[in-house]
Amino acid sequence: MITRRLAVAIGLLFAVVGAQWPEFAQQYRQRLGGALDELNRMIAEFDAEAQRQSLTREQGLSRLERNDDPLARERAEAMTEEVDRAERLSRQKQAFAEAGPVTRLVALIENFDPATMAQAWRDFEPALPVTTEAFVIGAAGLVVGWSLTHLVAWPIRKRWRGRRGRRVA
Repeated sequence: MITRRLAVAIGLLFAVVGAQWPEFAQQYRQRLGGALDELNRMIAEFDAEAQRQSLTREQGLSRLERNDDPLARERAEAMTEEVDRAERLSRQKQAFAEAGPVTRLVALIENFDPATMAQAWRDFEPALPVTTEAFVIGAAGLVVGWSLTHLVAWPIRKRWRGRRGRRVA
């Protein structure tokens, strides 16, 4: 009787903890969108600056890279990195959009952006989402927690029943 109650309690704990994974993924996606918006804004500003000089983005970056001023070369390097990161984040955002409820979690693991992940983790606030993902992961957590409790308790119960049987005889 105690094992069953303990198994249910631990199973529920696993369910709640497991449901945090989709919640974290959702908060990460929000940060991803914000980071992408900011990167696109910065790139658009650079493109406008280059266009005012009758240059394409690539020509503007090339001009900065060839400049003798170290600040200009660093600006070119930083802008190139921002363009590359924006492309990576766009691909990940697209992967999230095309993925199903549970496969979005796989998309998070496969292509996460370290900076966005660190910020999302720093500001993560646990919640109990009521999404399909949360129910699936929560149910899986419940089953795993319940099963692990019974698995760990099995040798103890077996031993306890063996002692109880010897006392009666």
